[in-house]
Amino acid sequence: MKVYLCGGINGLSDDRCNTWREYAIQRLHHETINPMRRDYRGVEDQSVAAIIDGDKMDIDASDVLLVNATRPSWGTAMEVLYAWERGKSCYAVAGDRISPWLRYHCKAIFADLNDAIRAVNEVVR
Repeated sequence: MKVYLCGGINGLSDDRCNTWREYAIQRLHHETINPMRRDYRGVEDQSVAAIIDGDKMDIDASDVLLVNATRPSWGTAMEVLYAWERGKSCYAVAGDRISPWLRYHCKAIFADLNDAIRAVNEVVR
C-alpha cells in the first residue's frame, strides 16, 4: 500500500513542509509518497504543469491520502477532491473549524496526527 502525504507546501518554510511528513514516514507501516521530493518553492509560476502533473501522478499511484489540513491550502483541497473522485480514501488532521467540504471528502478527520497515522496503519493492513 502507498500513502500520499498531502498538505501545504506553497509559501511554507522547510519546517512547516517537512516536519510532519518526516514524522509520519517514520510511523506509517506502508510505503509513502512525499511530494516534497519535487520542491518547486520559489519557482512555482515557472513550474505549474510540473507541479500539478507530478502531484496527480503521485495521487494516482497511491492507495490512501494522509492529509495535513491544519491550515487552509488551495492545493491540498484540490488534491483531496482529485483523490476522492478516483475512489481514494483520505484521512485528515484538522483544527477546530472543519469545512463541510473536507468532512464530505474524507473518510475520517482527527485532531491529532498520531491518531490519523494509527487509522491509516489499521485501515491499510
